Amino acid sequence: MSQQVSIEDADLMFENKVAKVVANLNEPEIELAGFKVGPLEEGREYEIRFWIAKELEKLGIVRFREEDMLDVVKLHKIHWKEMVQPTNKASPLPEDFYPKLRRYLKQLVKASRKNGEKLKELEKSSRISQDITNCRVKKVVSLASSLPLTSHALQDLTQEERTLYYCLHQVINEWRKKILERSENNG
Repeated sequence: MSQQVSIEDADLMFENKVAKVVANLNEPEIELAGFKVGPLEEGREYEIRFWIAKELEKLGIVRFREEDMLDVVKLHKIHWKEMVQPTNKASPLPEDFYPKLRRYLKQLVKASRKNGEKLKELEKSSRISQDITNCRVKKVVSLASSLPLTSHALQDLTQEERTLYYCLHQVINEWRKKILERSENNG
């Protein structure tokens, strides 16, 4: 059985992963919470821990690369891909999909308070995200209730989904065992 990861653990691991950013300006070496970053040269790409990059982004020093960020267009593509898969097969998601999705939606909530267009994007992105999540949960439930367990069937699940799978699989197997145990004892 693979290591089970809570959503909070996945978020913490994501925060400590290396992210690619682009420097917005020239900046001498910066020390942030004991970590040294830089010197930074405007326009150059750097790899730094996500939580540090987020703080530097707030200060306008760096920006995340567009190709690493989620947006409504990428969500549409993921949604379409998921919907064309059979009910017992999940499509592969981009790396760190759920932590990125949570941060994207949170950012849209903030931006939508000041901008009506962002509110529309938030509503659309929330609806698509809900569809993706519902579809994948159904697939996880289907996989968890199937016999036998195969690692191949789980390869396209995220770590959060695998944790859900193992929990459901255990509950379903215990339930089956008790049902069959009762019917054998009554027979």
